[in-house]
Amino acid sequence: MRVEDSAGENVSNTVEGMKKFPVLALLVAVTVTTTLVGCTDNATDQAAPTSEITTTTAPTSTSSVAPTTTSTTPANPELRTKVAQLMMVGVRNFDDALAALEQGAGGIFIGSDTEAAILTTPGRDIAELHNRVGRPFAVSIDFEGGRVLRHPEVLGTFPSPRTMAKEKKPEEVRGMAYDMATSLARHGITVDFAPVVDIDGAGLEVVGDRAFSDDPAVAAEYASAFAQGMLDGGVMPVFKHFPGHGRASGDSHLGTVVTPPLNELQNFELVPYRSILATPGVGVMVGHMATPGLGDGKTPSSINPAAYQLLRSGSYEGGRPFDGPVFTDDLSGMKAISNQLTPQDAAATAIIAGADQALWLTTDALLPAIDTTMKRIAEGALSEQDVFAKAERVSHYQR
Repeated sequence: MRVEDSAGENVSNTVEGMKKFPVLALLVAVTVTTTLVGCTDNATDQAAPTSEITTTTAPTSTSSVAPTTTSTTPANPELRTKVAQLMMVGVRNFDDALAALEQGAGGIFIGSDTEAAILTTPGRDIAELHNRVGRPFAVSIDFEGGRVLRHPEVLGTFPSPRTMAKEKKPEEVRGMAYDMATSLARHGITVDFAPVVDIDGAGLEVVGDRAFSDDPAVAAEYASAFAQGMLDGGVMPVFKHFPGHGRASGDSHLGTVVTPPLNELQNFELVPYRSILATPGVGVMVGHMATPGLGDGKTPSSINPAAYQLLRSGSYEGGRPFDGPVFTDDLSGMKAISNQLTPQDAAATAIIAGADQALWLTTDALLPAIDTTMKRIAEGALSEQDVFAKAERVSHYQR
């Protein structure tokens, strides 16, 4: 995920008064024509094509969720509901979150741009979202410690992973992560996109003190302790960024990045994954780095089927299969993806490639993403059986 104040942090939202329908309106067929973009990692300044959407008149609201549209494919309400569960979107405030959840989103993301009132204001908080929506959903955040702490004024301040590893024993870090998790859970957050498992092997600023160590064995030990503390406190930890950003050619927030070849990752970046994935109840986030030797070697891992197959199969040296939930990194604010794909096309492509939940930092493209994924399913790119299996994995961390 993003570093505080990075290029990926400035996510635009639409103006007040956007239109929305309640959940039942998702079942009404309205024509939408979507222009799909090819999967590529070439990061340029050229804007990605947008979808052309035909909508009908709807009541106004204060959310930024786009007007309701439906796919040109035959209506399948149950399938569409499951597809919507595979979407996790960043929200601005309570109203934006409520609109997204009413339209079926499986989760919301609390970012630095989210109004803190959603964590603190009775009747306008996450507990009230549960009251109004009446179904389980996930609430996620980036809460690593150090420079990546969303809303520390509410949730607390904690040292960076590097400082944790230097100054504390693993069992002490487990206790600190427990304290972090209890604070998150008390405010309604259920998923933490942490700990970072990247190895600080190239001095990249985007990694730096977000990594526990430049030693894979040390990083694995402390990441495991952190993850267990999160679980102890009732929050699901998510290891990131598979297959490893530590020695990438640059910052994926800013453009295309390439890791060392896969055969080199196996003895460095992938070493922690040999052990940490044995922890039950954890998730994994797949990053946007291209890896030579992984698929075509050019496609970012988050939209590369070969990356998900590597994770699921554990077919790297000392690896183990992983059957837990898999997330994408941000698909809207990181240029390694956003320079090439709209959020809706990136979300559909990532889910088809192997992600269980596609993450991006605005509600704007929620319904187009559902439509695009439904269209790709109708075209045979993904089976309904696979969608239901993904939704089942997602359901285990929705509350």
